[in-house]
Amino acid sequence: MIAPIVRFAPSPTGLLHVGNIRAALFNWLFTKRHGGTFILRLDDTDRSRSKSEFEVAIERDLLWLGLDWARKERQSDRIGHYDAAREALIATGRLYPCYETPQELDFRRKRLLAQGRPPVYDRAALKLSDADRTRLESEGRRPYWRFKLASEEVRWDDLVRGPQHIDEASQSDPVLVRDDGTYLYSFTSVVDDIAFGITHVIRGEDHVTNSGAQIQMFQALGANAPVFAHLPLLVDATGGGLSKRAGSLAVADLRERSIEALAVCALLARLGTADPVEPVAALDTLVETIDFARVGRAAARFSEEELAQLNARTLHILPYEAVRARLAQDPGEAFWLAVRGNLVTLADAAGWADVVRGPIEPAIEDATFLTDAATKLPPEPWDDTTWKAFTSTLGRKGRALFHPLRLALTARETGPEMAKLLPLIGRAKAEARLRGQRA
Repeated sequence: MIAPIVRFAPSPTGLLHVGNIRAALFNWLFTKRHGGTFILRLDDTDRSRSKSEFEVAIERDLLWLGLDWARKERQSDRIGHYDAAREALIATGRLYPCYETPQELDFRRKRLLAQGRPPVYDRAALKLSDADRTRLESEGRRPYWRFKLASEEVRWDDLVRGPQHIDEASQSDPVLVRDDGTYLYSFTSVVDDIAFGITHVIRGEDHVTNSGAQIQMFQALGANAPVFAHLPLLVDATGGGLSKRAGSLAVADLRERSIEALAVCALLARLGTADPVEPVAALDTLVETIDFARVGRAAARFSEEELAQLNARTLHILPYEAVRARLAQDPGEAFWLAVRGNLVTLADAAGWADVVRGPIEPAIEDATFLTDAATKLPPEPWDDTTWKAFTSTLGRKGRALFHPLRLALTARETGPEMAKLLPLIGRAKAEARLRGQRA
């Protein structure tokens, strides 16, 4: 395979959600595996909705996930290229002006549906004479422009869906230029894909129908179409459409909830594939296993509960160096190895740091037993064997032994192995807590 060139092309009109990120992730993983180039292209031709703050947020989210890019482009910087492509299509008769109002188009559509016919545009604008167009423009109407589809079946081999075909004779000529002169995504995307030498277009299956028309656009502009890979869409755990209520599925929200970027990537990379969803300690693991042949056709079920579980499992395998910069006051590797198996999110580590450093208010159960235990604490230095040696001198077993000790030493019912926590707490704090003192 030649080194692929791919692009992730979000619109800076809102925050990235898990559905967007899945496409970005597959693009990034694919190019990393095959030594290619990942381009970030901001599709910002929607002047009214595109915002600089969303552009900043998109870049922040991608970098948080570990998805870097070789180059960045903005469609707003490339209007001249679209103008030239528009003129080329007009010159060859593939782009033609139309004058219907939205209300007129809606009326025609409803009439066709009422007659049991598909609501396909009838190309009435092609029958207009020069005089007709002059008259309409004198009335204040401005033309919008449609791409004239060739009445043929378009075929391609999709990396995910296999052989595909669309009969373009059954489709409406797509609008490429609005009546205010601005361009639609389907057109600017093709122009840019040609200019940037895009070899593979990896996106959601909601774009499948667009692909037939876009393949004809590539051909009309004298270029070969890229290879397509259309990923199944994400649905919720019950099979319904994903809700974006209150931004709960936005990448920024997941980050604020202390979800690990690796957990997000591992879940989105494996959902709907033949590979089990397992935690990974580095993106390289996902790079090694990316394979479109293993992506199923069925919609991929995204569960926030599954993500939470995977987040915990991810923390349980992460080495200290992977989290060190995000842990307050650098508590040390011994602390991390002691507590990571009990974390749901990294934020939970702060609570165990408080337990180790103190002061905490001990929870006293059976004060007489705990006071006696305090007198039997061995001298330091302590290590992982100290807990067993200490508890063997106390004359108890099971819950009667361990429960009051844990409550006094940590003020918690459950937690990491005490054999690992006790050396971190230290003798002075341990003795004070066993005696019921805040330490």
